[in-house]
Amino acid sequence: MKPPLTPFILTTVLLIFATRNASAQQHTRKDTFRIDPSNPVLPAPRQNPEDRSATKKEPVAEYLEPTGHRNGKFVVKLYETSKTMRYRVDVDYEGLPGDDTLRFPDLGTVPRPVLKKGSTPLSCIIGFLDNDNLFREVKLVYVTPKGNQFKITTLHHWHVSTHYRLVGN
Repeated sequence: MKPPLTPFILTTVLLIFATRNASAQQHTRKDTFRIDPSNPVLPAPRQNPEDRSATKKEPVAEYLEPTGHRNGKFVVKLYETSKTMRYRVDVDYEGLPGDDTLRFPDLGTVPRPVLKKGSTPLSCIIGFLDNDNLFREVKLVYVTPKGNQFKITTLHHWHVSTHYRLVGN
């Protein structure tokens, strides 16, 4: 009499699923994983001090575009504040002033603000360079289509979480 094949087939199927599950878990760990705060695998992330030791009086970034009118300009300037991760935005559109505040995420390095031309005329994107030198958009400053006012719109909010780490492929 032949031994039954059922236990052999069940064992083979279980081994195949166990192997697939283990490889899927390993792949998940490469992308994102949680670090136990009581037993961190990595050193705690560096953080910038809350206050600046010295604040520059001149703008750290400036964007200027002529409006096409006589002596007309669209100007966006970014100034440091006493708080390390916060900046003041000053806008001037043909003599019409405005301002706003801006906060960058704490990446553990000195913030690197950048002002870039927007996709439409008389527009400027305010952002920063991350630790991989990628431009990250934060706000858009633009003149309305009628040309009688400008607006400041938030594009993205950025946050750094301390107990998660993303690992690239």
